[in-house]
Amino acid sequence: MILSRRSVLGGMAVLAAVPAQAADYAIVPEPIGEGVWLVRGADEPIEAGNGGAIANIAIIATPAGTVLWECGPSIRYARALRQAAEQLTGKPVVRVYISHLHPDHGMGLAAFDPAIVAALPGTIDALRAEGQGYADGMYRLLGDWMRGTDLVLPGKVIAPEEEDFGGRRLRLLGLSGHSGADLALLDPQTGLLLGGDLIFHDRAPSTPTADLGKWRTSLDQLKALPHKGVVPGHGSFDPGGTVAIDQTHDWIDWLEATLTQAVQGGLDMVEAGELPIPERFTRMAAARYELQRSVSHLYPGLEAKLMPRVDVP
Repeated sequence: MILSRRSVLGGMAVLAAVPAQAADYAIVPEPIGEGVWLVRGADEPIEAGNGGAIANIAIIATPAGTVLWECGPSIRYARALRQAAEQLTGKPVVRVYISHLHPDHGMGLAAFDPAIVAALPGTIDALRAEGQGYADGMYRLLGDWMRGTDLVLPGKVIAPEEEDFGGRRLRLLGLSGHSGADLALLDPQTGLLLGGDLIFHDRAPSTPTADLGKWRTSLDQLKALPHKGVVPGHGSFDPGGTVAIDQTHDWIDWLEATLTQAVQGGLDMVEAGELPIPERFTRMAAARYELQRSVSHLYPGLEAKLMPRVDVP
């Protein structure tokens, strides 16, 4: 038998960090539209105290069965989500959408038949290439919360299209910017827009795989859609449908300009991570944390762009 690093972490080393078995996840669906419920994630970083349940999840009732938007960070979470969703709607889960590769959104997909789990081609490719590393990291951070969770790839490859569930049509949009492939969903019946991590609301955006230019383009496309309320990937529901998009756009504009000025001003990464955050962002959860993470994600690229080697044409 060959043990992976993740298996060892899940079975032995992690016990030192998490001495007791993790508690059960609390799944509390909140109605936000006709046949649509939101399960709010914690407005925090991934940590043992929240079991990694920081991403927003949506449950959609359709004549053909239950549709899930995201399935959470672990198989334990996904099993609890599935039970709560099917009790709520009275119908089995027939589709699970994974918006992008980050593990707080889709590592729980092992709780479902992969054939009903759908993601963009770019998301599946990224999970194939990088998913094991994300899984290992989640085991290190969360310990027993992750017990039994293995990397499984979505079995349904989707392209931007509509999918019909017994008369309830859901529009799927293939975008990018927060990651290399970001899925968004529009429910024409309610006008609700599910933005994944392209949209944050009162929670600072994260940038581990971001292309800020493409992200802005995607936000502009989402804002132009005929929609009402917005379910962000993290943060509170936006019933008006524009505040969260504008806030996300504003943050990434400020972030890029601020880090560009920091590089040009000769600040090192520690100094850049301690720069002042504008008052309009101070109510956003995890603002300092995400600024410092973004420095680590974006600073090397900005330095290479703004301070190229003199001997390189």
